[in-house]
Amino acid sequence: MTSLRDAYTAFKSAKLVNLTHKINETSPRFPALPALEKKDIFTLKDGFHVQQFTVVGQYGTHIDPPIHFVEGGKYLDEIPLEDLFLPLYVIDKSAEVADNPDYQISKADILAFEAEHGVIEPGAFVAFRSDWHKRWPDTAAFRNLDENDVQHTPGWGHDALEYLIHNRQVKAVGHETLDTDSGASVPENGGALVEEYYLLEQGIYQVEVLANLDQVPATGSFIAIAYPNWEGATGSPVRAVAYVPQD
Repeated sequence: MTSLRDAYTAFKSAKLVNLTHKINETSPRFPALPALEKKDIFTLKDGFHVQQFTVVGQYGTHIDPPIHFVEGGKYLDEIPLEDLFLPLYVIDKSAEVADNPDYQISKADILAFEAEHGVIEPGAFVAFRSDWHKRWPDTAAFRNLDENDVQHTPGWGHDALEYLIHNRQVKAVGHETLDTDSGASVPENGGALVEEYYLLEQGIYQVEVLANLDQVPATGSFIAIAYPNWEGATGSPVRAVAYVPQD
């Protein structure tokens, strides 16, 4: 039986990849939300330095629990701790997104991934790599609006989410953009984020605005997600880290 000390030693040998963006007052965000505010309450002239931060839960790299969209869904403090450290699978569709910023990852993409890398295990975290994180922190590039204010960004197709949740029993998914849905699909659905609602309605969580997925292999890594122990929170900025095995 592997001891916790043995596991600790193994994880200490892994490469750490920061999957989160650094955030400040000008970071890209959903336009209806206010920017982060930061001010000094005390400075070192007072003998100690204390800052006050005012920030919405859905800011920067952040976690969305079911209650974010679904009445009666779990709040952050109701997500089990064991669901915040998971095997990480990274599905790379960055080439497709480079050719088509409205690209939607599909069930066919998941099946092709599994044919190459093996079946996604139950209880995993599946991330959609689009390389959209490379547009950070340029808000205009990140939102990618056209002349009609339609956002052209990649997203999850319904059949992909349905397959991962019900056939592979994933615990969570993540992506590099501000939304679950592709930008072009939103006006087609009357302004609704139908895939985000569907995902959260299934009782799992998601992490949005991930970074540096291009530094993580398709399989073999683990993701650790941390945030303050808020009571009754509908979302929070996170620190997400990938533990990547060394060659």
